[in-house]
Amino acid sequence: MPIARGVAVVVDGPRVLVMKRFRRRASAAECDVCVLRGWTGTQCPGHHYAVLPGGHVEEGESHEQAAVRELREETTLDGRIGRLLWTGYHGERPASYFLMTDLVGTPVLSGEEAEANAPDNHHELVWATAGEFEALNLRPDEVRAPLARLLEPPAPLRDSGASPAGLL
Repeated sequence: MPIARGVAVVVDGPRVLVMKRFRRRASAAECDVCVLRGWTGTQCPGHHYAVLPGGHVEEGESHEQAAVRELREETTLDGRIGRLLWTGYHGERPASYFLMTDLVGTPVLSGEEAEANAPDNHHELVWATAGEFEALNLRPDEVRAPLARLLEPPAPLRDSGASPAGLL
């Protein structure tokens, strides 16, 4: 059974925090993306994509705890779960997406991602608007629509023309 994933959704107005990635494997046979796409060359050409901060749920850990831990490990941000936004899959792994609140700190790449940062395995934290999701190749594709809805400004209240009771 695939290991579940806890995902932290960090929103700042019309933007969400994502980890922009570039990964190139030594050979196409070692690369899941090349294999999935049926790449016939021997060398992996490299792949640009972005993901939300998150990672696997460790033994004895809840999805919520994993999202908070992964956020801290990958970005140095501390926060708490505001609410569950949705559940879905990240590849073949079940994933739970949580809106983070009460954030403390400034996002800085850290942990394994910072240590592994190299030309063939590049990581970068960026703020993205919904209009940038496609260009960033935000993965999995299924998160783009619900994230875009989350980032939409609230609809203005309509004036019904009625006077509030007791003010006349």
